[in-house]
Amino acid sequence: MSAPLATHPLQDRVIALAALLQAAAAVRALANTGSAPSQLSETPLYAVFQRSAASTEAVFNGLPGLRPGLRLLLGHLDGVTDRDQQELRIAATILHVERKLFRRSDMLERLGEGVENIDRQREHFGLLHPTVVSRLGDLYAETISQLKPRVLVQGNPLHLSQALVVSQVRAMLLAAMRAAVLWRQSGGSYWDLILRRRAIASCARRLLADLPAST
Repeated sequence: MSAPLATHPLQDRVIALAALLQAAAAVRALANTGSAPSQLSETPLYAVFQRSAASTEAVFNGLPGLRPGLRLLLGHLDGVTDRDQQELRIAATILHVERKLFRRSDMLERLGEGVENIDRQREHFGLLHPTVVSRLGDLYAETISQLKPRVLVQGNPLHLSQALVVSQVRAMLLAAMRAAVLWRQSGGSYWDLILRRRAIASCARRLLADLPAST
């Protein structure tokens, strides 16, 4: 799960946090309804396969696809969004687990090889094809899911008993981990979330304002 060197550290951290929350929101939607809108899931999943992009922004194919995540981030920072929402807990756990993943070079190598193999199927079938999503889910289960603490996903048992939904949830957790890796590589830390909240919110607000009007 390599990533480019950050050239705009604060902006890169904001982008990574937005992607993390967007992936977590997709997980929450899947767990509760059995599906997630493509505008939530597609951009974080796209980033899983970008291992040599020129910038953090390029990892996500630009920022328009992160509009939902930027809004979520700003909502949490401004106190508009309910802080007890599941995506916030998932995001926090992913950030914690990423610190352990960083110390597991063997697992990082396995993840890299796995993503590279799945990328061939992505090119053939497409990013959101069930085969691609299932293989990403399997990769998560074989690697990151073995680390502690495990990310617990709560939702509707009817949906969480379906194999495809479980695969989609795991694939989105893998996408969330990709964002967490970018957060660390851009210098993000726990203290940023406490001491730089205002700066992060200001940057998120600016990035949203600079996006083209949604259609």
